[in-house]
Amino acid sequence: MKPSKLLLIWLALLLAVGIALGTLRALEINIPASLMSINWGLLLALLALAALDALRLQRLPTPRITRQMPGSLALGRWGEVRLEVDHDFNEPIHIGLYDHPPEGLSFENLPLSIELQPGRRSLPGYRLRPLKRGHFSFAHCEVNLPSPLGLWSGKRLLSVSDETRVYPDFARLYGGELLAVDNWLSQLGVRQRQRRGQGLEFHQLREFREGDSLRQIDWKATARQRTPIAREYQDERDQQIIFLLDCGRRMRSQDDELSHFDHALNACLLLSYVALRQGDAVGLSAFASDTQRHLAPGKGTGQLNVLLNGVYDLDSTQRPADYQAAASQLLARQKRRALVILVTNLRDEDDEELLGAVRRLSTQHRVLLASLREETLDNLRHTPVQILPEALAYCGTVSYLNERTELHEQLSAHGVPVVDVRPTELGAELVTRYQALKGAGGF
Repeated sequence: MKPSKLLLIWLALLLAVGIALGTLRALEINIPASLMSINWGLLLALLALAALDALRLQRLPTPRITRQMPGSLALGRWGEVRLEVDHDFNEPIHIGLYDHPPEGLSFENLPLSIELQPGRRSLPGYRLRPLKRGHFSFAHCEVNLPSPLGLWSGKRLLSVSDETRVYPDFARLYGGELLAVDNWLSQLGVRQRQRRGQGLEFHQLREFREGDSLRQIDWKATARQRTPIAREYQDERDQQIIFLLDCGRRMRSQDDELSHFDHALNACLLLSYVALRQGDAVGLSAFASDTQRHLAPGKGTGQLNVLLNGVYDLDSTQRPADYQAAASQLLARQKRRALVILVTNLRDEDDEELLGAVRRLSTQHRVLLASLREETLDNLRHTPVQILPEALAYCGTVSYLNERTELHEQLSAHGVPVVDVRPTELGAELVTRYQALKGAGGF
């Protein structure tokens, strides 16, 4: 309980009057003696009213609060929380309301100031924006009640327990279902590359059209129908994709609000959504993490929920990336041929270990290596150089990028395609590469 501004103003006013009267008396200026008595009387009356008002505040009933919030939130997306307030007040009253969001969730519109009306339930709200993934618990909610005379404000801490999970940015994925897939992917920057061949899986028979190859003609059907009939093929389905995700210290870099690891997760989920719609199976295996995390490839729309629930609390660590151990574990678990997408942040010292691990994986699987490039490097490379520290930073950046390029060329020379992009561009580039592989006849 603390005094209100009204009580402090009255106290300050009466004390100022008392000090002024005492000063005049000390200067031997004649003033009526009754003024001092009146001032002390008013001060005592104010203190008595304040004590009575404080007692009445203690007897006020406590509002009942229920928190209404989504069971899951998307990383970086705003969500709304409602606080349902029930009360037993017989007169209108203004209260202050403050929820206690856990660390890792930013918020807007707190604290709340609301007016409670007799016999009516209030439903104020505020906005939440998760800054990291995981499981979050809400424990308390704070209510500030004014006293009947407005001389005090009482804080009451209520136990209001709730829980929520913060997933990767799945709102973008589910939002994409509202659009045509091609239009949605084009808005993300996905490029449709020219096909080098035709799909391998038979789809249907149809009438021969201008531009069809003579190899597509089904001669038996043509003889029966007495008109040219062509076979139509589609991209091979029921293939498998495995994301080999680096959870080590290299993925902790951060160019914006999201770390490289979070960007990598969002890109993996984006490609998972596209691949699952194409009839392929998607799985994920994490390495350099605190806990073993392996999700076997699965098909269907339900697999996206499996992936979300399997990685929502996965985070980067301070461990170094052990590519050889990751390759051994994946080869032991994944026997069927698959497209293995290794997502990491390459360094120049990775050449021997990484090359050996990729070679082992390539004997059984198709490997695509995705390397995240810090956006700071691109900014430094294009920054004008004027002073010595800027020149040193520029030379160091160019040298580092050249070493990365040499490693990429070495991997490409061994038949391992490398995607070197900034974190924000990873999702669209992975989908583009996937579509190119599907169009070229599969994995």
